[in-house]
Amino acid sequence: MQLSARCLATGLGGLLFAAGAVQAGAQPQSQYSLDTTYDRKNFFQAFDFFTEPDPTHGFVEYVDQATAQQDGLIGYGRGNSSRGYGKANNGTIVLGVDYKTVNPANGRRSVRVTSQQSFTHGLFLADIAHMPNAACGVWPAFWMFGPNWPTSGEIDIIEGVNLQDKGTVTLHTSPGCTMSNEGTLSSTYLKDGDCGASGTSAGCGQQTADTQNYGDGFNAIRGGVYATEWTSEHIAVWFFPRSAIPRDVASGQPNPETWGQPMARFAGGSGCDIDSHFSNNQLVFDTTFCGDWAGNPDVWGSDKTCAAKAATCNDYVAANPGEFRDAFWEINSVKVFQQGQSGGQKPQPTQWPPKTTGQPLQTQRPQPTYQPPQPHHTQQPQSGSGDQGYGYQPAQPFQPQRWRA
Repeated sequence: MQLSARCLATGLGGLLFAAGAVQAGAQPQSQYSLDTTYDRKNFFQAFDFFTEPDPTHGFVEYVDQATAQQDGLIGYGRGNSSRGYGKANNGTIVLGVDYKTVNPANGRRSVRVTSQQSFTHGLFLADIAHMPNAACGVWPAFWMFGPNWPTSGEIDIIEGVNLQDKGTVTLHTSPGCTMSNEGTLSSTYLKDGDCGASGTSAGCGQQTADTQNYGDGFNAIRGGVYATEWTSEHIAVWFFPRSAIPRDVASGQPNPETWGQPMARFAGGSGCDIDSHFSNNQLVFDTTFCGDWAGNPDVWGSDKTCAAKAATCNDYVAANPGEFRDAFWEINSVKVFQQGQSGGQKPQPTQWPPKTTGQPLQTQRPQPTYQPPQPHHTQQPQSGSGDQGYGYQPAQPFQPQRWRA
């Protein structure tokens, strides 16, 4: 997920940087070594399913793994990478939502998964073939957070709502952290440098300008690789389209020094001691609906297309399940690299970790807006069970299966 080899196809500035390095002789050696890999072989064993009411008050019912399997919300795809990083025959992980039920009593069913391992610093490469499509009411995110939110920080790598077509990268911390975007691509702008998640602060966010890094534009190019580098000096995010993944990434020897400017870089400097505001973060994928951002009356009302469909976000999501058939994640892998020794750790006990963006934030556990879901069947689904509508197998031993383009 960075900027060097992709520039062979896109003509971005990183190409010149990479080409110059090649002409000069040897490429700089990567200082990173592989620490942890999540893929179809271990993903559902290494991530836990969150089943509490949504902290962002979404119209969603997060279900456990057995229920997600039984309902066909999770499974394995055959993969649609064309080359190199994440070959098609490796298979993919699919995280979907319920797209059949009209007026679900507890919100639309979905999954939110959290890595059992936590990390302090690292280089995180997420090869994603498909993300939830742009649709009114959808709020997908790939993000990280630490214990006792917001004390240990939150990093929102991929996030957006409704018909958004460009990615937003946002950090949330305890008070006392102000970041600059020094070194960021000139097309990205810093919306707010105050990362403190208190009062009316929505964290420090950067709005990107690339319509291929999010939503329908992302899916049209079969996704790509997001890279996030977290050090004591900065937190930086790059995106590489599927057709232009750098050779060093594809070879498993990623070297951010050759990638050029990131699409979003948060520099600590004198305004923020990153090490005192970010630690022990876990990885999260989720798709919620409406809630504090997508369903905020001002946000919903300001989108003429969505507002014309229904008076409220909840009304629309409840009545139109078929609109969310493509609201799924398809993940080739997530790989974590570290400098020196392994940085992965088992998570510390954590207080209620809210997913936060866009609205005044709460520092206490929010009250549920609907009754918590009742326990579902816990037995494993029988072979061949699960909704085949997505075109993937349920989460059982992988078999090749058709996949929609």
